[in-house]
Amino acid sequence: MKGLLLALVLAATHSGQVAGVRVDAAVSVYKGIPYAAPPVGELRWKAPAPVAPWQGVRAATRFAPACVQPKSTSVTVYTDVPARMSEDCLYLNIWRPTRVKRGAPVMVWIHGGAFSGGHTASHIFDGSELARRGVVMVSTSYRMGILGFLAHPELSAESPQHVSGNYGLLDQIAALEWVRENIAAFGGDPANVTIFGESAGALSVMDLVASPRAKGLFAKAIAESGYMVANAELRKSRYGLPSAENIGVMTAKALGAGNIRDLRARDAVDLIETSNKVGFVPLPTVDGWLLPDQLVDIYDRGEQNHVPMLVGFNAGELRSLRVLLPPTPANAADYERQVQERFKDLSGAYLKQYPSSNLTESVLAASRDGLYGWTAQRLALKQAAIGQPSYLYFFNHSYPSEVPMDLQAFHASEIPFVFGQIGPNVELPGLWPRPPDTPEERALSNAMMGYWTSFARTGVPSATWKTYAQGESYMELGDKPVPSAHLLPGMYALTEELIARRRKAPDQYWFINIGLATPPTRVPQ
Repeated sequence: MKGLLLALVLAATHSGQVAGVRVDAAVSVYKGIPYAAPPVGELRWKAPAPVAPWQGVRAATRFAPACVQPKSTSVTVYTDVPARMSEDCLYLNIWRPTRVKRGAPVMVWIHGGAFSGGHTASHIFDGSELARRGVVMVSTSYRMGILGFLAHPELSAESPQHVSGNYGLLDQIAALEWVRENIAAFGGDPANVTIFGESAGALSVMDLVASPRAKGLFAKAIAESGYMVANAELRKSRYGLPSAENIGVMTAKALGAGNIRDLRARDAVDLIETSNKVGFVPLPTVDGWLLPDQLVDIYDRGEQNHVPMLVGFNAGELRSLRVLLPPTPANAADYERQVQERFKDLSGAYLKQYPSSNLTESVLAASRDGLYGWTAQRLALKQAAIGQPSYLYFFNHSYPSEVPMDLQAFHASEIPFVFGQIGPNVELPGLWPRPPDTPEERALSNAMMGYWTSFARTGVPSATWKTYAQGESYMELGDKPVPSAHLLPGMYALTEELIARRRKAPDQYWFINIGLATPPTRVPQ
C-alpha cells in the first residue's frame, strides 16, 4: 500500500483532483478523466454537458469503458476488442513528462475506426514514448455509430441551433475545451495544442480544421490517411445522397421506433447492433453550424482554420481493406476496356498512371490514390494556398512480417512507429504483423516520433523536411526518411479532374474514386 501511495501523482482539474500513476521516473499517466457528463438518458443525442464536480481525489488509474460499438463479426489485423463498453464513455487519458512543469506542447489523439469502432485503451495508442520526448499526450474518446452521428428532425427541433447529427464531433470539441481549461495543471501549454488522428480520426481532424466551432482550440493539425468524403446535408438532398434528417427518419423506421423518445428508451448496445444491421453508416453531417459546408468547398474557399498541417498516407493502404476493392479484371484487355468505359477521354491518363501491365498493383494503387492520396495532397495544397505551412509524407515502409500477409505499408501501419510501439514487449492487436525489434526499425520510429513532436512543438517537423509549397516537397518514410519532391506525378491532377467533373452535377455522388468501381465520368459539354 505504501508503494502504491508513493507512485500516485496528483493534479487539480476544474472539477476536482485526480490521482494518476508513474509509468517510470520519466512519465506519469492519468487514465479515465471525465471531460463531459455521461451522455445517457435524456442526454443521449444532446451536445456534451459539463462534468459534475467531485469532492476529494478521483482515481485516474484505469481506462474508462470504450464507447459502445458493434461486436466484431470477423477477425482482422484491426480487431482489438475493448475490455469494457458503456454509453457513459466521455473520458480522456493524459501522459505527461514528469520533468516538465509547465509550457509543454500538447498532442491530442483522435482514434480511427470508421466512426463505429476503436478505443483509447488500445496499447497501440500508448502515449508514454511521445511523453518522453517532452510533450503532454492526450487521447480522447467520442460517441460513435448511431449514438454519435444520428440526425433527425426531432433532434434538430430540440437543439438551440436547430441542428443534429454531429454529436461525436461535439464530443471532440468538448474534449479540446477541457484541454484548454485544464491542461496547464499537467504541464501542458493550452496555447500550443496539436490535434492528430488516423483514418476516421484524420477525417475528424479535417472536420475540426474546417469548423468555426473549433477555432482557437488547437494550433496545429496532423492527418494520417484521411479521406475527404462528401457528407449528407442536414435537410437537403445533394450529390445523390438523402438528407441526413431523412436518413435518420428511415433508420428509426427500420428500427421500429416511432419517435426519438422510443429510440432513447432502447438499450445502447442493442441500438448500436441493430442500427448497424439495418445499414446505418455513421458520418458527420453538413449542418450549416458545426460544418458549414462540404469539406471540399470550405477548403477551396480558404475558410478553414488557418493552422499548419502535417498530412500523408501509406503506400499499401488498400492491402488491408480489400473489401473496398473492385474485382480485378481477368486480363489486360478486359482492364483496358473497363477503363475506356468509365474514364472516356481521361482513359489515356488513367492507363498511364495505372497500367495494365500489373493489374493487381494498379487496382490497389488507383483505389489508394482516389481515397487517401488525393486527400493528403489536396490538404497540403489548400493549406499552402492560405499561407499556412503544410508538410506531406508518404509512408512506404515494409517489414518482414507483413510480406507473407501481403500487407506491405498497409492502412494504419504507421501508427506503431508514430507511438514508438516497436520491440518485444509491445502489445499490438492480435493479428497485427509485428515490426521486428531491430536498430533500423527503432531508428525509423525515433525519426517519426521526432518529426511529429517537433511539429507539435514548433510547427516544423525537421530542418530537412521542406514545406509542400517548396516545389511540391514531401518526406518519403521508407526504410529511412528521404526528402523528396513531386509525389506520384500525375496522380493528383487526374483524381482532381475526375472529382471536379462529378462535383458539377449536384445529383452525382463524387467521392467514389475506387479505381474500376468509379462511376462513368461525364464529359463536360
